Amino acid sequence: MRRSRGLAAALALSLAGTGAGIGLGLVPQAAAVTPPVAFTADALSTWQPNGVVWALAEAGGTVFVGGTFSAVRPPDGDGSGAAEQPAVNFAALDAATGAPTSCHLSFTVGGGTATVRALTLSPDKQTLYAGGYFGAVNGTPVSSLAAIDVATCTVKTSFRPAFAATVRALAVTDDTVYAGGDFLTVAGQPRERFAAVDAADGALRPFRADADEPGRAVEVTPDGGNVVLGGDFFTVNGTNTHALAVVDSTSGALTKSYPGFIETNSVVKDIATDATGFYTGHEGTGGGVFDGRIALNLSDFNQRWRDTCLGATQAVLPYQNVLYSASHAHDCSSVGEYPDGQRHHLLAQPTTSVGKLGWAPDTNDGIGEGIGPRVMAVGSKGGVRYLWVGGEFTTVNGSAQQSLTRFASTGDAGAPTVPVATAASFKPGEVQVRWRTSLDLDDSALTYRIYRNGAGTPIATVTADSLFFKRPQASWTDTTVAAGQSYTYRVTATDAAGNTSALSATASVTVPTSVDAYPNQVRADGAQLFWRYDDASLPNAADSSGSGNQNGVHLNAPALRQTPGAVSGASTAIGFNGMDNRVYGDLRQSIGGSYTIETWFKTNTTRGGKLFGFGNNQVRGSSQYDKHVYMTNDGRLVYGVYTGATRTITTGAAYNDNQWHHVVATQGPGGMVLYVDGAQKGTLAVTTHENYAGYWHAGGDSLGGWPDRPTSEFWAGQLDETAVYPSVLSAAQVQNHHALATAPADSVVQVQAAEDTYANAGAPDGNYGSSSSLAVRGTSLYTSYLRFNLPTAPAGTVLKSASLSVKTSTMSGAGTADTVSVVPVTGPWTEAGTTYNNRPATGTPALGSFAGVPDGSAVHTTGLSTAALAGALGTGYGLALTSPGTDALWLWSSEATANEGTPQLTLTFGAP
Repeated sequence: MRRSRGLAAALALSLAGTGAGIGLGLVPQAAAVTPPVAFTADALSTWQPNGVVWALAEAGGTVFVGGTFSAVRPPDGDGSGAAEQPAVNFAALDAATGAPTSCHLSFTVGGGTATVRALTLSPDKQTLYAGGYFGAVNGTPVSSLAAIDVATCTVKTSFRPAFAATVRALAVTDDTVYAGGDFLTVAGQPRERFAAVDAADGALRPFRADADEPGRAVEVTPDGGNVVLGGDFFTVNGTNTHALAVVDSTSGALTKSYPGFIETNSVVKDIATDATGFYTGHEGTGGGVFDGRIALNLSDFNQRWRDTCLGATQAVLPYQNVLYSASHAHDCSSVGEYPDGQRHHLLAQPTTSVGKLGWAPDTNDGIGEGIGPRVMAVGSKGGVRYLWVGGEFTTVNGSAQQSLTRFASTGDAGAPTVPVATAASFKPGEVQVRWRTSLDLDDSALTYRIYRNGAGTPIATVTADSLFFKRPQASWTDTTVAAGQSYTYRVTATDAAGNTSALSATASVTVPTSVDAYPNQVRADGAQLFWRYDDASLPNAADSSGSGNQNGVHLNAPALRQTPGAVSGASTAIGFNGMDNRVYGDLRQSIGGSYTIETWFKTNTTRGGKLFGFGNNQVRGSSQYDKHVYMTNDGRLVYGVYTGATRTITTGAAYNDNQWHHVVATQGPGGMVLYVDGAQKGTLAVTTHENYAGYWHAGGDSLGGWPDRPTSEFWAGQLDETAVYPSVLSAAQVQNHHALATAPADSVVQVQAAEDTYANAGAPDGNYGSSSSLAVRGTSLYTSYLRFNLPTAPAGTVLKSASLSVKTSTMSGAGTADTVSVVPVTGPWTEAGTTYNNRPATGTPALGSFAGVPDGSAVHTTGLSTAALAGALGTGYGLALTSPGTDALWLWSSEATANEGTPQLTLTFGAP
């Protein structure tokens, strides 16, 4: 956006305390996004040009669009039936609807391709100035710079400057138009790449700021005293100053030069100002480029901060303390953010720092040069502000939309992504519920609600922050659970506007009756990352460590829930194909001087591969990588770090025998140690490693330059129980972990009801075996009957606990205030044949009870007599639900479509 001197000066006085950045009425900031972001990420429809948009400007609720195109068409799939309209390099659209206005201008040229590259408005917004390469506007002769009367949409013939080549940038004050571009003369007079003309008639001003290469950006400082120039140049008025310069607004004499400030293979593509500074967007070519953004102070024209993200920045726009930018930023690792990978085309950050904010709608690279968005502007209409974005893209947020899009200050309708939740329990009385934080493109602060056993009211609420490149695991610990009982959990995410995701898939867990020895010890020994690979769905690998925020992300769908796992119990392993799948950490971090990495592995590969290690990328191969364990082609293990040279410990024996093995690698003040299956296999007196920020990887990453490099950098085999510690595990701890892997662990069997029905005194001959409901009441009587086919105890174990779970139905008043008892059935019965008149006898004592059940559909669990069920193992066993009162309980039966509510027994077996 280009600012006039008069407007900028007024803003500097009236808005200095607010940080507002453009001349719009101050309407309330959107409550539907996370501050200080001012716009939603929901793309609004607009008419679309059939080419590239290079320039935008707004006045009175109309957005003026300039570029290289010949027509505009209605939004894709809008169903209006409106026809495409001619629009030769220019269109005027309603800011609120995106539809064309009555203003139609054609910018043409006799030879070559006409284009509009710059649009800006006079301070009073009565005149629109257009620059580019063209020789006529609606047939009126002009020379690459024209003035348009906004009210009448006609060319001002009194404004007749003569530019000999393309005008790429414009800035306007009350009396002067500043231009930058490719020209060497204006009105026949020498003016190399920058010039100033009278705003009324286009007469050439004495301003001289001659540059040796094209000018691409011009901006007037808010006090009107200086002009900031940007482009490809290396000199201005003969003085070395590459790509950026500040000159006097009257004479063009240098006020501030920038020799060596910007890389020689980079240029300035855009400049914008606010009340405190100016901001530059850069594009580079080749290696070692600068593609990011710089903030400079108006007080001294010196740098405030520099954002070194790679991915050519085409436009910058400061607005209410936020700098919005258009680029294809693909690598922000140099500023502590995401590594080289996917391109992100629209970003926001505070005007005070480089850290990205929670606003990240996206386009594609599009047509032409494949750059994506190129220009931004803000307009308002009806009290709503709109951020318009133009360029050469053909999609926005994954949907077809060409060259133009807009985002409003209100109306956030995009819900966060659905959380992927898991649950784990390693000891009685405690369940860890965890999920990868959701993604919302305009809200970084989200509220998560955890629902237990299908209840309609959350049992807990958690707030957590996330960005598109930083989605740490969030977790909550339920300490109100009973040993031996099963629980289900689901999680939703809600943004600031109240948009709520769907419920996550159900995460089920059974609380053990005794401590699960192996995982409990890993946590007790201080693991800060613990991937057990028990996840049932992609793409999240849950972190089971105590802190629980270092989840992993599955890449290219490794095989989940491989059995048997490495340790005793129900835990599973993960399988890798040795070609392209792996797990990478979500958390970017640096590793201290002391650490331990640990994992179990199983393979018969003869191509080697990396089991686990640290690297500076996620989805792509890392360019820095060490602190890793890999396997050679002949099955030996190598543990290595990089200190300027590779330093390694290699086993003498091979371990590709398709058996589970345990490997631990430590480094600290005592040097490096490698253990396999609890035994020390080698040491090295090296206490340092390469210092960089990166991510943990399981299943593969780069190995170039390492000794005995295997054929494959990817691991073909299984991994289990991967952990990282911020300390050195002792030999005794390593040996203990290896031994605990085979320690007896509880096993859990869940048994669904084989038959269920209920008897109804109100219909003595009625049979309800096919009903989706069950009922319990004392008067008039309802009794429910359940039959379970009980398994036998696994060898060497006994039944340690038993519980019954049922789910109340969704009907109003399904709960009961009465106590419901679970009693044994002593008489014969069948689901299809039982009625009130022939109902079976029941016995005593009660095996368990529900002390009242609240209304609302939810799963409810009660413990049952272990002794009673232990005696019936291996047989069919009947239970009845009875009540002495008059308040009916309504439950889902096994015939109900809500499988979560099927009556179910949970049996826990363990060592005697």
